[in-house]
Amino acid sequence: MGRTITVILGGGRGTRLYPLTGMRSKPAVPLGAKYRLIDIPVSNAINSGLREIYVLTQFNSASLNQHLARTYRFDQFSNGYVEILAAEQTDRSADWYQGTADAVRQMLHHMDNGSVDDMLILSGDHLYRMDYSRLIARHREMEADVTVSVIPVTREGCEGFGILQATGNGIIQKFKEKPKQDEDISDLMAPPGLRRAWKLESRPYLASMGVYVFRMEALREVLRNPENVDFGKDILPRFIHTHRVAAYLFDGYWEDIGTIKAFYDANLMLCEEDPPFKFYDENSPIFTRPRFLPPSLVWNSTLDRSVLAEGTIVRGAKVVHSILGCRTYIMPGCEIVDSILMGSDEYTHEPQRQAMLARGEIPQGIGRNCKIHRAIIDKNAAIGDDVTIRGEIGRPDSDHGNWFVRDGIVCVPKNAVIKSGSVL
Repeated sequence: MGRTITVILGGGRGTRLYPLTGMRSKPAVPLGAKYRLIDIPVSNAINSGLREIYVLTQFNSASLNQHLARTYRFDQFSNGYVEILAAEQTDRSADWYQGTADAVRQMLHHMDNGSVDDMLILSGDHLYRMDYSRLIARHREMEADVTVSVIPVTREGCEGFGILQATGNGIIQKFKEKPKQDEDISDLMAPPGLRRAWKLESRPYLASMGVYVFRMEALREVLRNPENVDFGKDILPRFIHTHRVAAYLFDGYWEDIGTIKAFYDANLMLCEEDPPFKFYDENSPIFTRPRFLPPSLVWNSTLDRSVLAEGTIVRGAKVVHSILGCRTYIMPGCEIVDSILMGSDEYTHEPQRQAMLARGEIPQGIGRNCKIHRAIIDKNAAIGDDVTIRGEIGRPDSDHGNWFVRDGIVCVPKNAVIKSGSVL
């Protein structure tokens, strides 16, 4: 079968996801009430039979490192591991990662002992479920130097992606990184034979998912050139002229969680009756940290189309089409609609709450009679009584220190305190 190692890229600053990335890296951002984005590629790899996993981290990595260390512990009789490789300055290089390929180059000596046949390279901030063993099988069947997983898109959907043009047998001949909306890229459309074979008539362009399988010998060769800093911008455009580059079609749900709106939509999609991505899959589960929290408690409340994680307490509230993370605490009289509440890292028990209130402090959670619509409330936020938080489509972006507006969504960052009576 050959030996394949998996490398997950921890990402850069994640400015488009700010303020959610103010205190954590993109892969560490909470998802779906109880998970984190990094759980998706790690779980996909484990479910695909890949147990040698490296996660390359650099920016705001403490939260991510802590989560991985607490979650993925293989037993001593297994060869499996999830190993964190943080950016480091060495005698060979004093620079931090300059791009995706440079990150792999700098850490290659930790991962490659000469016995590796292929390297699977993944991003840590995408939402999808994929069996990588099929991708690797396709890669070896095609005898490719690199295989790129692609999704079919319309012309309107090309913006923001690397677009590839493949022959009838799936060998990539052309590549364009993030073409502009008004740019003529008709020459990148899949040929008629491939459109029929892969059923691409309504979506005739192939976009890179940022998922690659490299033959190790070819990867070692290309990384010797320090000018090859990024896989999408540098290596793929050159590789197609000198190496055998194949495409692997993935036609399932896939979402790049790169913006606040993408994050918001992907989470609330989970509240639908039949969402395109489901965590409920016994054959391919998504793993995360076991917290051993008690079941959620709901008193005198109305809940509709909402997801509740363990340890949630809802008292006399109305919750509609919303996500409630672990240890979310909602006081009576609240109305939560179209919102994501990430919960808290620790409980604030009732005696503590009463003591804080007596001192004029605001405990973590949502106070009495709050109205929260179209908002993201990050972990450990303390919302006072009678607070109104209302996002609105078309509302301009703005920064207010302890709260922000992004894509018409009001974001309250981690550990923020919102005073009673505030209107956001």
